[in-house]
Amino acid sequence: MEQINLFNTFIHPDALHQVANVLDSTFLSEGEIVSQFERKIETDLGLQNCVALNSGTSALHLALVLAGVSQGDEVILPAQTFVATGLVIVQQGAVPVFADIDYRTGNISVESVKKKITSKTKAILPVHWGGYPCDMDEIYSIAKEHGLLIIEDAAHALGATYKEKPVGSISDFTCFSFQAIKHLATGDGGALCTKTKTDFEKAITKRWFGIDRTHSPVSELGERSYNIKELGYKYHMNNYTAALGLANLNGFKERLEKRIATANYYRRELKKVDGIDLFDYQEDRQSAYWLFGFHVQRRRDFIKALRSKNIVASVVHQRIDRNDIFGGIKKDLVNQARFDGTQIHIPIHDEIDLEKATYIVEIIKNGW
Repeated sequence: MEQINLFNTFIHPDALHQVANVLDSTFLSEGEIVSQFERKIETDLGLQNCVALNSGTSALHLALVLAGVSQGDEVILPAQTFVATGLVIVQQGAVPVFADIDYRTGNISVESVKKKITSKTKAILPVHWGGYPCDMDEIYSIAKEHGLLIIEDAAHALGATYKEKPVGSISDFTCFSFQAIKHLATGDGGALCTKTKTDFEKAITKRWFGIDRTHSPVSELGERSYNIKELGYKYHMNNYTAALGLANLNGFKERLEKRIATANYYRRELKKVDGIDLFDYQEDRQSAYWLFGFHVQRRRDFIKALRSKNIVASVVHQRIDRNDIFGGIKKDLVNQARFDGTQIHIPIHDEIDLEKATYIVEIIKNGW
């Protein structure tokens, strides 16, 4: 068996044609293709007020800006995420406040969030770990009680649903990543979904230097007429990135269903394997399964055993509070420490068919 990697990059066959058309047009920057991508992702996946951007990190930062997060504010987030989630908070001059996680899911702990709220708290930033939605009803209740905004980091969760609602249609702000190994690859890219049209319109303006293209026509001199009133950024998506996204949206739901089927197979076959403790899963939500993770005993031996059979198993994103920029390890995150000691992930992506999944399960069942 050839090596089975933890991740892959899916490129639809139509991508060559669609991207080539953009290159032939020589109109490479943001244009109608970006608008088509935004509308199609809304229609196909039920997202709300989608603003296409150049990265998921840009989406997170822009969400914080629109939420009014500024110097000295506090934003509550889990340490179980990629560093970008915390860095954008620091970028705004705000303070990342790390809540503990649920050891059984890797998602932010509702009880820990309650304990972390202060008079300086501005927003809660839950991360849907591996694509499995957080307890959004409970988080929403806390936010409403304290007058806080919710910014979802859904980098792993495109296509996920919570109580039959698509992630991307629930909270004030939801941020997606279309980076190369995500469900929907555009090379680099992302999107911000907003609850209100007002925030959507602000995001559209702020993603391109603060210039409202819709209301800034080109004058007789050949230059746009505009007056920037608020700080903006160069966060827009370009046409050839959007063309790749449009192509890769073809068959997205079918690929996601295949991924879910693989995950269900893993859960059935691995639930009674000694040394493995599967993450919890509630039936009121559907994971997008960017990752398939669980807790494992003797993790290094597990990794080595799979590697000897050409299967890549890996930890994904150890706690980010270990970085000095965030002040170092927070000792009160007890479940986070446990999670760090036992989490592992095995391949689940577009190249994993039943043959490969069966092989992976067989190797695991042989022991480590």
